[in-house]
Amino acid sequence: MTTNFGHLADYPRVPLSILPTVIEAAPRLSAELGLNLFIKRDDMTGLAFGGNKTRQLEFYFGAAQAMHADTILITGAVQSNYVRVAAAAAARMGWEIHIQSEERVPGMGEIYYQSGNVLLGDLLGAQRHSYPDGEDEAGADAAIKAIADDLRAQGKRPYVIPLGPGNPPLGALGYVLAAAEIVAQLQASASKMDAIVIASGSGFTHAGLLFGLRALGQNVDVYGICVRRNEAPQRQRIAGHCRDLAAMLEMKEVVSDQDIKLFDGVLAPGYGQMNPATADAIVLSARCEGLFLDPPYTGKTMAGLMALAANRTLAADSNVLFVHTGGTPGLFAYGPQLQHWIEP
Repeated sequence: MTTNFGHLADYPRVPLSILPTVIEAAPRLSAELGLNLFIKRDDMTGLAFGGNKTRQLEFYFGAAQAMHADTILITGAVQSNYVRVAAAAAARMGWEIHIQSEERVPGMGEIYYQSGNVLLGDLLGAQRHSYPDGEDEAGADAAIKAIADDLRAQGKRPYVIPLGPGNPPLGALGYVLAAAEIVAQLQASASKMDAIVIASGSGFTHAGLLFGLRALGQNVDVYGICVRRNEAPQRQRIAGHCRDLAAMLEMKEVVSDQDIKLFDGVLAPGYGQMNPATADAIVLSARCEGLFLDPPYTGKTMAGLMALAANRTLAADSNVLFVHTGGTPGLFAYGPQLQHWIEP
């Protein structure tokens, strides 16, 4: 089935994930929401508590290995899942890693800066740098490239995983392949989904999955729940990634503007910040299914799914696949905020 993806095989890849991840029913949560909910368990990809980033990083680490790198540099939020998995992958490869942490979430206490992904990164031996502006992707990329230049002058062979748009979306290739995995699983079980719901932040997961599905002739609706920025700029971002994927793979453009479906109704007050809908989604998922979701990504994505079910964008009794992109360690960094919402 991957032959449908043009020149994808030309891109080097380091296996980091345990695949395929399972799709499982969520009967009690389905009853609460009035639809048939299924979970794609990409929180179980294996490396360092798993998550969607393992699929993405396989291609960045493939590119790094091909250029004989010995050092990885990456930027993310303080509680970034991306940098946690990158640090674990670097440890597995025997490489050095430098993490540049952005201040994206205001008003967080001491626990946020010491637990969860921060603790795991320290255990993995990551070297930390700070970048004060969480909304300046170009500035962050320039800063980490300067760190790479210093390392190169010391005799290191650094590879920078870029943050902002304008760079080839190598990470999205992981979810182009995930689209084929999902299609194969559904065909094997004679199942059909009416909609797929996924977090939409950097956009690599959302764009890769959407592109892969359309390249395979699958017209299922894919709803991206905005977790980082509002719908209008996120739409431009997803469209750009999809165009870039077509160019990288030397394929025709298969994603139309109408294919890009986004919902930003649970984003406020901003990235990584709690709101009542997200808290309700986290608690309900835990108590109905034993399913743990994190506030920045999967919690907000489930809150968006619940809102789309409530307004009947997701029709009653329809089959809906929720892509669980991981983030479990981040729960511990949000302990004080979550305790406010938890009732016995």
